[in-house]
Formats: sequence, C-alpha cells, structure tokens
Amino acid sequence: MRFLIDAQLPRRMTRWLHEHGHDALHTLDLPDRNRTTDTRIIEIAREDNRIVVTKDADFVDSFILMHQPEKLLLVTTGNITNGELEQILRANLPTIQAALEQANFVEVSRTSVIVHG
Repeated sequence: MRFLIDAQLPRRMTRWLHEHGHDALHTLDLPDRNRTTDTRIIEIAREDNRIVVTKDADFVDSFILMHQPEKLLLVTTGNITNGELEQILRANLPTIQAALEQANFVEVSRTSVIVHG
C-alpha cells in the first residue's frame, strides 16, 4: 500500500510502514513540507494512488461530502506518545491493511479499527 502521512503524525511513521513493506511519504517530504494544503495533499494522494493518514477531521468532512481523498485512514487516538502510537499501529497493521483493501475510510483508535465504508 502507498500512504501519505499528514503533518500531525510523526515522520517516523513512514519508517514503520516501510518496515512492513509499504511505500510512505510524510508531508515533510513534499516541496511545501508541512505547509502543504489539504487540497494539495488530496491531489497528490489521487495522483500517486496513496491513502491519506491523518488526525485532521477536515479530511473526514471532505471524504463524506466529496469522497476526497479517495482513501482515508483516520487516527483517533487522542494525544499519546509516538511510542504508544507505534504500538497501536504495529498491533493493528494487518487489520488496517485488510480493512483498507475492502473500504475507503478506516479509523484506528486506541482500542479498535473501525471500517466506515
């Protein structure tokens, strides 16, 4: 899978995903870095067939209203350490992958993976 990780999430998330065989970019890897607009993130995701990974509810609104981005992984863990986030993602990565193969909007919280559609 190909991911585009938004600014609120740690850049090292790209490394975690690479370790599991995925292609991942962080907004810090883009020309405008963390100043990249949501619109541009959606365009890049569409052009490169990437799943947007974010904590930003604006992407949820955009997905619901316009089905943009085409695929969305929403992280709703609240404020936790990067280490705690990594543990949650590593523990749930197979479930997240399977959900994203079947659905376009998946949410991961501290306790579950939720498939929205």
